[in-house]
Amino acid sequence: MSEHKAFLQWQLTDGEDFLKGRYSREHAWTFDGGCSVPASASPSVVPLPMSNPANVDPEEAFVAAIASCHMLSFLYVASRKGFAVRSYEDAAVGTMSKNERGVLWISNVVLNPRIEYHGGRAPTREEVDSLHHEAHGQCFIANSVKTEVTVNTAD
Repeated sequence: MSEHKAFLQWQLTDGEDFLKGRYSREHAWTFDGGCSVPASASPSVVPLPMSNPANVDPEEAFVAAIASCHMLSFLYVASRKGFAVRSYEDAAVGTMSKNERGVLWISNVVLNPRIEYHGGRAPTREEVDSLHHEAHGQCFIANSVKTEVTVNTAD
């Protein structure tokens, strides 16, 4: 099969008090192609100034990974079914809640794709639902998590 790697780097800054929890959660993610992404804990989890809202947090990255994987699977399925996609955008939303043990987790992700077709052949509502269902079944990330993933196809 294949491996997918990420390198994370964080370092304590002079003057921060690690043992009292007064340290920055800013860090960097570097991927095999060389792309580096500034990351941080979410300000909804760790208050400012110990987090940085301008950076990507793990929860956002999780939602983006699900949405991106679904989109890539959808584009593949649509192309195989003869539907030409011109554009695809999604305003995905993940919701955190407490599980049965009282631990926070991202319990569901709602995808809100807006897709534009071209070439004279657009799918019917039933075909759109079928394309999303098949794409969800093929998405590597959706197949890897217990989070409920819902695709909102309502206009």
